[in-house]
Amino acid sequence: KSSKRDWKPLEDHSCTDVPWLLLFILFCIGMGFICGFSIATGAAARLLSGYDSYGNICGQKNVKVEGIVNSGLDLTHKKYVFFLDPCNIDLVHQKIKSIALCVSACPRKELKTLADIQKFAETNGSTLCSYELQPAEYTTDPRAAKLCPKYPVPESAPIPFFHRCAPVNISCYAKFAEALITFVSDSSVLHRLISGVMTSKEIIMGLCLLSLVLSMILMVIIRYISRVLVWILTILVILGSLGGTGVLWWLYAKQRMSAGALETQIAKDNLQALLIYAIAATVFTVILFLIMLIMRKRVALTIALFHVAGKVFIHLPLLVFQPFWTFFVLILFWTYWITILLFLGTTGSPVPNEEGLVEFRMAGPLKYMWWYHAVGLIWISEFILACQQMTVAGAVVTYYFTREKRNLPFTPILGSVNRLVCYHLGTVAKGSFIITLVKIPRMILMYIHTQLKGKENACARCMLKACICCLWCLEKCLTYLNQNAYTATAINSTNFCTSAKDAFVILVENALRVAAINTVGDFMLFLGKVLIVCSTGLAGIMLLNYQRDYTIWVLPLIIVCLFAFLVAHCFLSIYEMVVDVLFLCFAIDTKYNDGSPGREFYMDKVLMEFVENSKKSMKEAGRGGGAEGRELKPM
Repeated sequence: KSSKRDWKPLEDHSCTDVPWLLLFILFCIGMGFICGFSIATGAAARLLSGYDSYGNICGQKNVKVEGIVNSGLDLTHKKYVFFLDPCNIDLVHQKIKSIALCVSACPRKELKTLADIQKFAETNGSTLCSYELQPAEYTTDPRAAKLCPKYPVPESAPIPFFHRCAPVNISCYAKFAEALITFVSDSSVLHRLISGVMTSKEIIMGLCLLSLVLSMILMVIIRYISRVLVWILTILVILGSLGGTGVLWWLYAKQRMSAGALETQIAKDNLQALLIYAIAATVFTVILFLIMLIMRKRVALTIALFHVAGKVFIHLPLLVFQPFWTFFVLILFWTYWITILLFLGTTGSPVPNEEGLVEFRMAGPLKYMWWYHAVGLIWISEFILACQQMTVAGAVVTYYFTREKRNLPFTPILGSVNRLVCYHLGTVAKGSFIITLVKIPRMILMYIHTQLKGKENACARCMLKACICCLWCLEKCLTYLNQNAYTATAINSTNFCTSAKDAFVILVENALRVAAINTVGDFMLFLGKVLIVCSTGLAGIMLLNYQRDYTIWVLPLIIVCLFAFLVAHCFLSIYEMVVDVLFLCFAIDTKYNDGSPGREFYMDKVLMEFVENSKKSMKEAGRGGGAEGRELKPM
């Protein structure tokens, strides 16, 4: 008894993993330094105002760059960046392969000849050719073929806030569009798809709202239909495995009977393959039946946990909105990260390249700021997601270990957030850092695999994919263990390693129950996602079918279905998280309490009935006795 950990749910709180919190704060200070450096070195001005190929920032006076002609110009009245060949896009290096100039106005109509370009310069005062050419020389100087834009010059308009002239006609980017959307080979198809989205935007918004409502309704009623879903799933699995095995043996018998007429090698190979498939399917079916026979009683626990999870959402309605807050914070952080990334892209000193134009490059240790910034994206994103997990775990732990539900705090969610901020940010930082350590090598290997596509041999490709798969599996296992470690921290206020060890011991002792919950429960939630997507998609087909304003409505339907799946995944992932937290609380409750005076259970009446039924079945089988035969005391 002394070797067991003394679990004291919610009795005392203490700060956990403080050194990791300090390390995370230092890391965030480093991210702030990168932000300040990129703004202080003029990158913000180059990003927002734009710059030409000679190192001049548009809309201001500039300093001369040694060795670069046309640098150090006064471009106060030329506020827009214009590309001589805006459609020449380098997909490999993600940039426009064209000379950029600062101009005073973007061409608002197509210019087909050099004479049109000259007339535009004389009329609007915006010179679209290189700085050393005067408008009067556009049609006479032989250098105009290289120093003037490629014509016809497409109609363009300035991008808001970024002062770049961008072609209005999207067909200019046909090559780029084909690289991203392979099925669009004709710009007219793309135009019809976009017009379909714009015409049906009200229907799309309504269907997205419908998916949101359906997800919230499903979370309420799933506790009432969980038993039916489990048995439907069981019947479908049994019928599917038996049917597949029977069809394989039937095909094998049919081909064997007709084998006398066809004595070819191909027929023999097919017959042998069918025999192997039929035997493998039979073995799989037998193993599946044995597993279902062993786990049939543990499925009842999954049903009970889903039922209690529904009650949790009734008592803690703010849990429903948890995905919104997390998504909102992630969007804010990602917007900040992308902005600083763009700043870093223009940070550095002007350096002439092999073409005699200017590029901005960082030298020395500063060039590694990109890697620091990339690690910050992963670690801080994982930190935000871990904060959500800790918040949900703290709220559900408060619900479970409060004997009288009438005495629950007014806002358990806010109480959980308060405990997270005051005591457990270090634990969250440590857990998210462990996930980051696994995710970074996997992303590096994925990048290498992408870059070497078509160049590496089959053995290297297989090894890369195997390493990526192993790291992915390790990441998923660590994510699951982290979530349970956060639950243990919320219960006992212990540091991350101690909580992870305690949670791992509990999970190993209940391995079959964990398997039942993670298979049956996850598949039930997957069926819920499929139900929401199918319902939203069906409603979309019925509504979009009455629209006659456009010809293609497949893209609006795809957008609606993707959004419906995203919404359903966000809501039901919270449901799954609640079920996992409830299971760990239940396992701890049944391990350290037995219903006797002074050791009463904390669990809900539904879970109490499950335990009572388990005890009765064990007594009837002759395995119940001693402490296990005690009558369970009501809550």
